[in-house]
Amino acid sequence: MRKTTTKRGATASTAATVPAPGEGKRGESGHLGYLLRQASAANRLRMERALADLNVTPPQFVVLTMLGAYPGLSGADLARLALLTPQTVSVIVGNLEKAGHIERAPHPVHGRIQTIALTAQGKVLLGQCRERVMANETRLAAGLTAQEEQVIRRWLVAVAVEDAAAAAEL
Repeated sequence: MRKTTTKRGATASTAATVPAPGEGKRGESGHLGYLLRQASAANRLRMERALADLNVTPPQFVVLTMLGAYPGLSGADLARLALLTPQTVSVIVGNLEKAGHIERAPHPVHGRIQTIALTAQGKVLLGQCRERVMANETRLAAGLTAQEEQVIRRWLVAVAVEDAAAAAEL
C-alpha cells in the first residue's frame, strides 16, 4: 500500500502506484493517443517554463507566431490556425493589444472584420520567444537522425490532415 496526500492534507492509501512517464501504459505499450497527449503535456510545460519570464503563455506564443507568419488575419482565421476557440483568441488579442504587441485595423473590404498584425514591439517579443522555443525544439529532436525527425514530422502532419479532412466531411 502506498500513502498519498489528498487536497485537504489527509493521507489515503492506494493499492497501486502510479507509473512514471515511460512506465507501464505510460510507456511504449501505451495507446498512441495517450502517448501523444502525454508528450504534448510535457512539451507545453517546458514551453510555459521557457516563456514565463517574458510573461507569454504558450497560446499567446502560438497567436504571435501565426500573426508573424500570416499578418492581417481576422480573429476567426487566427482562431482556426492557432487551434484555439474564438473566445480564447479574443482574450489573447485584447491582452496583446493592450501590451502594445499587436494592432488591429479595419479589413479593406469587409467593414465588420478587423485584421490583426504584429507591431514592431510584438516582432521583438516574438523573436525572444522563438529563441527559447527553438532551444526546446532542439531538445525534442535530440537523439533523432534527420530521417527519423522527418518521419515523425510527416506522421504528425498526416494525423492532423486526416482529422481536418474528416471534420470537413461532417
